[in-house]
Amino acid sequence: MDSYLNTENIVRSSNGVEYHPLRPFLPVNAKVLFLGSFPPPRKRWCMDFYYPNFINDHWRIEGEVFFGDRNRFVDLGQKRFKIEDIVAFCKEKGLAFFDTSTAIRRLQDNASDKYLEVVEPTNIGVLLSQLPHCRAIVTTGEKATETVCTWLSLPTIPKVNSSIAIPEAKNLDGEQILLCRLPSSSRAYPLSFSKKVEAYRDMLCRLL
Repeated sequence: MDSYLNTENIVRSSNGVEYHPLRPFLPVNAKVLFLGSFPPPRKRWCMDFYYPNFINDHWRIEGEVFFGDRNRFVDLGQKRFKIEDIVAFCKEKGLAFFDTSTAIRRLQDNASDKYLEVVEPTNIGVLLSQLPHCRAIVTTGEKATETVCTWLSLPTIPKVNSSIAIPEAKNLDGEQILLCRLPSSSRAYPLSFSKKVEAYRDMLCRLL
């Protein structure tokens, strides 16, 4: 199994600045690029991949949307996610992942977006240049959405369950690339699991 850890960045994190600990996951066939804010502190990880916090429901939502099984990617006995199955699934479906910041400071020792200070925003254009068939950037939180809009100089921040076109951004197939915003998969976000599944299913089925 390939490692997605960026060990160089883990070593160079210092002076309160954390550099992104994962390499971008960019399958060449990807049609959707998920951009979060930044991974949670390492102590909260249960795997070396995106959305690694066991109490975050991203992979449960994906399992329910595509397989009708919220535990499709969950190892209940070990309280871990099944990284091999997740990676294979993402490559097959065309799902790419990274975050909107390559370096941050945590103003508090937790995973809350509101306590993240962006030190270095991600160069989103470089990511898109490696995804010739990308149809949409998908964000799932306010911090990530705002960071994308600032980087791309977008005048409007899309509301949850809505999308806007990214001006002058087209893929190799000539399609306009969209910025789509979905509900956060964090359990702190006040929306039922079933409603989140409905939102993800509606948007992903249109994009993939």
